[in-house]
Amino acid sequence: MTNKDMNLTAEGQPIGYVVGGGLKANLSVRLTVPAEQVQEGGFVVLESGNWQFYGLVTDLQLGANDPRYAEMQSAGRLSQTAARLLKEQTLYTNLEVLPALMLERGPEPGSHDYETWARAHQNENTPRPLPIKTVPGHHALARLATAGDVAEIFGTPKEKGYFEIGRTREQDHPVCVNLDKFVQRSSGVFGATGSGKSFLTRIILAGLIQHNAASVLVFDMHNEYGFDDTASDTGQAVVGLRSKFPSRVRVVGLGRKSTIRGKTPDLTLELHDADIRPEDVELLARELNLRETTSTTLDALVHSFGAANWFSEFRKMNIGGLIEGDDGKKVPAPGSVADWANQNGVNVAAAEGLRSKLTRVFNRPYLLQEESTSDGLKEIIEALRVGQHVILSFGDYETDLNYLLVSNLLTRRIREAWEESTNEFRTHGKAEPRPLVIAVEEAHKLLNREMAAQTSFSTIARELRKYYVTLLIIDQRPSQIYDEVMSQLGTRVSGWLGDENDIAAVLSGLAGRDALRGMLARLQPKEEVLLLGWGVPMPILVRSRRYDQKFWEDLMPKSSKSVEQSIKDLGF
Repeated sequence: MTNKDMNLTAEGQPIGYVVGGGLKANLSVRLTVPAEQVQEGGFVVLESGNWQFYGLVTDLQLGANDPRYAEMQSAGRLSQTAARLLKEQTLYTNLEVLPALMLERGPEPGSHDYETWARAHQNENTPRPLPIKTVPGHHALARLATAGDVAEIFGTPKEKGYFEIGRTREQDHPVCVNLDKFVQRSSGVFGATGSGKSFLTRIILAGLIQHNAASVLVFDMHNEYGFDDTASDTGQAVVGLRSKFPSRVRVVGLGRKSTIRGKTPDLTLELHDADIRPEDVELLARELNLRETTSTTLDALVHSFGAANWFSEFRKMNIGGLIEGDDGKKVPAPGSVADWANQNGVNVAAAEGLRSKLTRVFNRPYLLQEESTSDGLKEIIEALRVGQHVILSFGDYETDLNYLLVSNLLTRRIREAWEESTNEFRTHGKAEPRPLVIAVEEAHKLLNREMAAQTSFSTIARELRKYYVTLLIIDQRPSQIYDEVMSQLGTRVSGWLGDENDIAAVLSGLAGRDALRGMLARLQPKEEVLLLGWGVPMPILVRSRRYDQKFWEDLMPKSSKSVEQSIKDLGF
């Protein structure tokens, strides 16, 4: 039986009435229709006086006026008519509704009161939904939201900047995210492994690109987003973003000879010794098993050789190597780590240990000792500045060490570039920077409690929205992300989560989180998501769009002028 078959109530018709509750606790609505016609996550409207109230069903509870009748079965003991009447009079179902918004409607149009109300409000703008400040009265009628209600609160796909992310579960009405608001603050996509998180991320990224809401940089650790792929669980083909946006999406590979799923990337990224800063090394503390003395050694290296040369000079040093001194004793050879350490008052063992552990970094094929004629970092930054989108695929370098090193270094450079552009815009009236969204897979690797303070990502999450840069963090374990970073997220899109700590992390800092906890644990994997926060006016449960051919046909109809062509017309 489908949801549509189950919901026999005509659209707009009452399903119950308010019998209790409050702002701190959920509203209680007595159902007047069979309980099967309403589900957890349903979007309901409560009408009371001149106001409409909007809320989310968070629970259904069975009750009885007399507990005896709830425990005993009447079927077979009473006639059908008597049993039905007994059930209707003594047994009931209440909805628990999380109130979220209120909208002043005014009296019924055409009434005397309406004319008076309209005159009093004739100079005001069209009323907009407000955060809940009061409650509907007793016996206020409740109904499932109509298509008009959903459109009024969440917008429509036809409106500029609004992107359909899914549909209401019961009524199948489109629910949109305001992309302009979405990119103003950092956001997150969460879900346990196998919950459809990657497909959901593809949908959001496609929306950002198609609607030209911001430039997008994706750190694609597992090579999922750029070129066409095959789903690991179904074996079905998955369309890559570059296939649909060939002139706007550039796939970048690591290293001169890199390939991504057998295909040649549009651009290759090579780093140089001069790009490496001490903080890039400190970020690898866990991967390289660095000691507490590392920072002291790094400071001494920078003091000796300068910020641009310390890494290359350290690379040249040898470990060991002794020569005979003037007194006949063995001393460290010139150019050795020990010789430098002795001259600069650094512990020899600590310096040699660091040099040995950094061999793993020195040996990265994409890390060059000498600068080349091409500068992949500058090319990436320039592409993002002019409205293109970049997917950095790690190819054969799918390890945490590569991911931490490259993503943090590139993000640091981007942060510096956007800060400079923003200051020039505000101080000298130069071009306003283009909004940039940085999508980070496996976000907990970079934004856990230990790492967060050392990376550029936490700075962006906390401060950089004023510089037009925000994050889209994607992760299956949100509880492992630093709580300060989670608190800065504006919009949160979550699929099914089974771990209580992960559920608590997604809902942290949000009103009504206690009422929503169970909902996250009962979502249908790959089918349903919960939308929360800045990009949507209120929490809402939706059936997620499928990442399939129909999605692309709806997103990029052939009959209309494509965004690709529009961008070309603008001269990009």
